[in-house]
Amino acid sequence: YGVVYRGQLINGTPVAVKKLLNNLGQAEKEFRVEVEAIGHVRHKNLVRLLGYCVEGTQRMLVYEYVNNGNLEQWLHGAMSHRGSLTWEARVKILLGTAKALAYLHEAIEPKVVHRDIKSSNILIDDDFDAKVSDFGLAKLLGAGKSHVTTRVMGTFGYVAPEYANTGLLNEKSDIYSFGVVLLEAITGRDPVDYGRPANEVNLVDWLKMMVASRRSEEVVDPTIETRPSTRALKRALLTALRCVDPDSEKRPKMGQVVRMLESDDPIPRGDRRSKHNRGGSTEMDSQRDNNSDTDKSDNPDSKPSRSRASSSK
Repeated sequence: YGVVYRGQLINGTPVAVKKLLNNLGQAEKEFRVEVEAIGHVRHKNLVRLLGYCVEGTQRMLVYEYVNNGNLEQWLHGAMSHRGSLTWEARVKILLGTAKALAYLHEAIEPKVVHRDIKSSNILIDDDFDAKVSDFGLAKLLGAGKSHVTTRVMGTFGYVAPEYANTGLLNEKSDIYSFGVVLLEAITGRDPVDYGRPANEVNLVDWLKMMVASRRSEEVVDPTIETRPSTRALKRALLTALRCVDPDSEKRPKMGQVVRMLESDDPIPRGDRRSKHNRGGSTEMDSQRDNNSDTDKSDNPDSKPSRSRASSSK
């Protein structure tokens, strides 16, 4: 949805400048309102939006520069020559991502739905902390509200089924996408890979099949030198499967996901069991008392200017 350039502000600060290739028919006033609201967002796991530029139909966003690649590059591409990410590094990156989304969904008003959570939008700093980037598609939503669109945004393989099928957008869409990224980090596989056998093309479907067949230990990315404990792997898989539940109402809130990833306690029995639905997929049972729906979310870590950047590809 855009071309990213490395730039430099007048004071020497390095920045990333994204030139949006499609303004989605968005009026200038609406663009300014949404970008200025998003520019007020502050969280250590979010790439900071420093400024923007509007000139005619041109839209540019200016972000802080993060120089250690992104999760997709570390898992599949350009950064893999530096070695494979350890299990601990992957968990740290995904936990930071979860905290950023919990902040966007639960700690600010209006809440922000990112709409394009994927591994290439999770930048990594020198300390291997996550920096969620690319708010070019983000949508502001009031409390308890959903948005229906006729033009679905996002990336194939990460988009929640209800969003793809109906255009219904709320924070549960981001949660599904996060679940896919979590599975991607666990397995080292792309969300969709047509180079694999037919029953392995779709990562979510394949993972559900492996868990249902009690073959969870076989799904771990073989490039991870020190494998996670069985308990750690099970916790990560169960968290991911809850996030990609086809029923959006059964997906946990991001604040709950943060606690699930941080905790060393066993997941309650009701959340440990899996079952087959008629379509053959594996779904996680919710806790019998449904306490997860009433938990109070812990708040995770808590006005852009029009900037000029001298940029070069």
